Amino acid sequence: MKANGSTEYIVIKAIEDGVNVIGLTRGADTRFHHSEKLDKGEVLIAQFTEHTSAVKVRGKALIQTSHGEIESEPKK
Repeated sequence: MKANGSTEYIVIKAIEDGVNVIGLTRGADTRFHHSEKLDKGEVLIAQFTEHTSAVKVRGKALIQTSHGEIESEPKK
């Protein structure tokens, strides 16, 4: 969460078919709580909330945040 109380968003654009985006919970035990599969060109806008503390991206995707941009790599 940002200091002013608004939530942080990230944008994930699939560069290949089959990109998995997995939301992870906040708290004593980190667990998967949501999963999406994106095909090439699809975009997901995700939000960090009181329940979501992390997002895991599997596959080749472009990830944009307020902190910058990064490209994930496919598993070899």
